[in-house]
Amino acid sequence: MPRYFLEVAYKGTAYSGFQVQQNANTVQAETEKALAVLYRQKINLTGASRTDAGVHALQNFFHFDLDLPVEKKQLYNLNALLPYDIAALNIYKAGPQSHCRFDAVSREYRYYIYQEKNPFLSDRAYYFPYQPDFDALQKAAAIVMEYNDFTSFSKRNTQVKTFLCNILRSEWKKENGCLVYTVAANRFLRGMVRGLTGTMLKVGRGLVTAAEFRNIIQSDDCTKADFSAPAHALFLTAIIYKDHLSPA
Repeated sequence: MPRYFLEVAYKGTAYSGFQVQQNANTVQAETEKALAVLYRQKINLTGASRTDAGVHALQNFFHFDLDLPVEKKQLYNLNALLPYDIAALNIYKAGPQSHCRFDAVSREYRYYIYQEKNPFLSDRAYYFPYQPDFDALQKAAAIVMEYNDFTSFSKRNTQVKTFLCNILRSEWKKENGCLVYTVAANRFLRGMVRGLTGTMLKVGRGLVTAAEFRNIIQSDDCTKADFSAPAHALFLTAIIYKDHLSPA
């Protein structure tokens, strides 16, 4: 049966995460509902990257199998069925063994912080009314690149078999009045980006030294990391695949 990749973007404010859950509305549930109406049959989606409740995405993917004609022009109809805060961006043809999660070679997240009151950023960035040392933030971001075991930055009650992640990029930038932390890796753990961000902000304020930040990473103890950075400021911005995706 033919397989397709569906590229989506969404504002996560109203959702209890990306993946289907019992008694909770999710991005996957709404997308499956819209596809079922469009193609007049139940379609089971597999997601590429599971974002937490309240987290947004500029790019995420599902894959699904369907023995019906699937064309890019159907995106208009699909978007008409989807809620206002979920957008179908593209549909791609894929091989029958292609997997949107396991075939991804990297994922990129960005965390946005603003320091002066701004009503237009309140639901998309973290209001942090302090002046962290930017050089200290950059030094902490560089330290992240030196490690691959991030047990300390994974929330409890996770079912992963390994806490190893290959970090490909870790840096802070000043962008359009915001402090932005960008991190890319082959995979991420539950709560990892928010844990890194919250802990690095402590480094920036001088509450944690660079040496102590290293100790937190090496401790393999999530109680030492700061997971207080809110979800609404986090965006999944890109998922990269080794093979080029061909539009339907």
